[in-house]
Amino acid sequence: MFGRVSITVASMTGFGRAKDTIGGMDITVEIKSVNHRYFEFFAKTPRMAQFLEEKLKSFCQERISRGKVEVTVIIDNKNDDAVELEINKVYADAYISALRQMSVVYSIPNDLKLSDLVGVSDLFSVKRQELDEAIITEAVLSVADKALDNFIEMRRVEGERLKADVNSRAVFILEKVAFVEEKSPETVKAYRERIEQRVKELLENVQIDEQRLLTETAIFADRVAVDEETVRLRSHIKQLNDMLNEGGVIGRKLDFIVQEMNREANTIGSKCQNLEIGQTVVDIKSEIEKIREQIQNIE
Repeated sequence: MFGRVSITVASMTGFGRAKDTIGGMDITVEIKSVNHRYFEFFAKTPRMAQFLEEKLKSFCQERISRGKVEVTVIIDNKNDDAVELEINKVYADAYISALRQMSVVYSIPNDLKLSDLVGVSDLFSVKRQELDEAIITEAVLSVADKALDNFIEMRRVEGERLKADVNSRAVFILEKVAFVEEKSPETVKAYRERIEQRVKELLENVQIDEQRLLTETAIFADRVAVDEETVRLRSHIKQLNDMLNEGGVIGRKLDFIVQEMNREANTIGSKCQNLEIGQTVVDIKSEIEKIREQIQNIE
């Protein structure tokens, strides 16, 4: 009826409000949400319209997939025939009878007038006319649709901000990965030079076994090689960007990808034998953590 499909990136935090007068009723609907792993719904409705809760839940769930959602509905019925004033006849009869009896017993003139009874407590009871469930449901959902539009738009704007922030951090990580890829071969070269220098210091004028040196260097190179990790890290970042561009309900998928990014960064850190690379890995992990914090708010 009212549902729409969104393919943008949406935040799980949002607020929307709408107010309208329909059929003599002033109706206000407010929708707000915060982060939650799944869809959780809570509604505050007038006592005479508690039947709305399940209908509002289904209505909101058509356009909201994740988040702790709270909907507040206020209905002020302005119809003149919505309120009936009823005389409490039993109480009125007893009250008037008692006054007349007092007049006789105490020889007091019976000057009772209708105006004397208006302020008597419990003489009248107020009855509110029952509202038609179908009519009020249609009216409230109509207003809720406008509130939901505002709510979705706020989540979309916040989602775009989150997307831009994550993208900028992903670019930063790629720059750091390029630095690691550039410096990593230099680590192996420096290791070979250190071995040669050490052997020369220990064994002066002795010919270095080139084959043994190559073997040692190859073993070290294999132990510190991070080519596979950087390739996978680049692949994860591409997946991250692709999902952000695709939009939709991607929060949980992004969370998994960020876990994999962190895994590769940890492996690179454990292999690094270079101070500059080590500091770069710290920077990479710091940005990954910031991305993880941001995507916790993405639907």
